[in-house]
Amino acid sequence: MFKKTLLAVSLAATSLSSASAFAVEQVDLLIKNATVLTMDQKKNVFEHGLVAVKDNKIVAVTDGSDLKEYEASQTIDADGDIVMPGLINTHTHVSMTVFRSMADDVPDRLHRYIFPLESKLVSRDMVRIGAQLGNVEMVKGGVTTYADMYYFEDEVAKTVDKIGMRAVLGETVIKFPVADAANADEGIQYAVNFIESYKDHPRITPAFAPHAPYTNTTETLKKITELSKKYDVPVLIHLAESERENQVIAERSGGKSPVEYMADIGALTPNLVGAHVINVSDSDIALLKQHDVGVAHNMSANIKSAKGVSPALKMFDDGLRIGLGTDGPMSGNTISTIDEFNQVAKVHKLVNKDRAAMPPVKVIEMATIGAARALHMEDKIGSLEPGKLADIIVVDTKAPNMVPVYNPYSALVYSAYATNVKHTIVDGKVLMQDRQLLTADEKAIRDEALKFADTVRKTVIESGEVVQ
Repeated sequence: MFKKTLLAVSLAATSLSSASAFAVEQVDLLIKNATVLTMDQKKNVFEHGLVAVKDNKIVAVTDGSDLKEYEASQTIDADGDIVMPGLINTHTHVSMTVFRSMADDVPDRLHRYIFPLESKLVSRDMVRIGAQLGNVEMVKGGVTTYADMYYFEDEVAKTVDKIGMRAVLGETVIKFPVADAANADEGIQYAVNFIESYKDHPRITPAFAPHAPYTNTTETLKKITELSKKYDVPVLIHLAESERENQVIAERSGGKSPVEYMADIGALTPNLVGAHVINVSDSDIALLKQHDVGVAHNMSANIKSAKGVSPALKMFDDGLRIGLGTDGPMSGNTISTIDEFNQVAKVHKLVNKDRAAMPPVKVIEMATIGAARALHMEDKIGSLEPGKLADIIVVDTKAPNMVPVYNPYSALVYSAYATNVKHTIVDGKVLMQDRQLLTADEKAIRDEALKFADTVRKTVIESGEVVQ
């Protein structure tokens, strides 16, 4: 009798063990049959891989051999398409979509054209309309997170929340009167109010955005630095971008560079993300690394404005936190990071006179995990790894411009268009499927932007109130 009981217990244990070995895990979203670019530390690539998502997080990234172990509420069969982390745009001014293609070749454009234009037309409505349009463009181009600097940033936040994206949103502070503040102190207070309203939002990180060192006083920059530490929020700023900036800061500081000046006043901190960073020396780069500053590299805007080519490759190779940005839609004109890839790779080859410089894998790193590092968000986004937030895109490899794919990194950098993005997923939620937006009315957004464009024509172009 004892032997029979022992045998029964043994058989039961074996049965339970077998059952657990083949247990099926319930997940919310499963992407299968994918060429998975994980962008993890080892740059693992799975040719027939899968990504499993539960709630808003990734729970598995594998070679696909364990496909039968998952059962999903929603399944996307990638059919060999590239599955990768969502792109991160480290610097833009999203609401300026409504001004795109205006005065593209005007010299000294920022001071001669853009500032006067904004003084005429920036309003809550303009910011909302432009942000909606830009959000649509970015989602359709595979951007899942972006860092923005503009006015009425709470209006941008509402549009981001509605469409379901992730964003770092900086309220602009500048020393002269603008649409939402009469002076820098009012701008700081607006930013504080915005930060206090959004500090606990799951997908929106509020931030301070002093326009630049030369358009703010030392006192303002110091105050923002201290407040950013108090609230533990980012500071987004244009840094080392122009000759005008170099001259003003040199006069103010006794010959120092903008980076040296910012270090001297205590404004270089891990909270800071500097956009452009073109005019920097080796010692400036060392200071940026020493203070753990993030850098947003905006190739197309920099070369279009003839300001120069940032030593981004050196910064990347030196281990700085650097990611790709587009700048605003009046600067680079398109705000999908994928449009930067080709130029970033080729221009750095040209300026370094080295065909092997800036290989595609580095470009993709700067668009994903590198950009996440620049925003100090690499623990949450930027790579496909268990435990990270489920920000994922699927890139079509069947489009004529993508056939054939021998090297997925090369195909993305040298062949892909933003329109090759097929599906966009943020926080585990599908925002675009088969090129169709699921969380926004694209036509209504476009129509409203076109209607606002009529106002722009009447106010600026036909009246001739702003120089062209």
